[in-house]
Amino acid sequence: MEFELRAWKPGDADSVARYANNPRIAANLRDAFPYPYTHEDAEAYVESCVNEDSARQLTRAIVINGEAAGSVGVFLGTDVYRRSAELGYWLAEPFWKKGIMSAAVWQICEEAFVRFDIVRIHAEPFAFNRGSRRVLEKAGFALEGTLRKSVYKNGVIQDSCLYALLKEDVQ
Repeated sequence: MEFELRAWKPGDADSVARYANNPRIAANLRDAFPYPYTHEDAEAYVESCVNEDSARQLTRAIVINGEAAGSVGVFLGTDVYRRSAELGYWLAEPFWKKGIMSAAVWQICEEAFVRFDIVRIHAEPFAFNRGSRRVLEKAGFALEGTLRKSVYKNGVIQDSCLYALLKEDVQ
């Protein structure tokens, strides 16, 4: 299935509100991604991406059939982590298991390694989230370890996994 990564536009809030309001998406993300996901949440998120600090982060809308159906972003670390960045992403459920997210992750990582003076991009999916872990593996990320009892989500303490992609792996 074809998709496009592009800069966010204010008009994307309507499709984001519709697609993001899904408990199955929220269950796999940090609590900063709410459920229910309101139109106000979508407007605030899209506005933050439109007005992003381009020296510190790179965010893109995942556009499918002309609509923003997901998001992918790379966020620079600070202090001793200033040469590293964290990857975050979500995709509307109708588009899961179609190879879109792995391709989007690969594309944004390529762009981030060119744009920023970084050597590493990491992601930390919940251990139970096999789909997200597979996305990272298909995009070339290596599993570096399991962080035991590292997250508290929906009243349960769970493991997360640490994945990383190095700049040298992309060149």
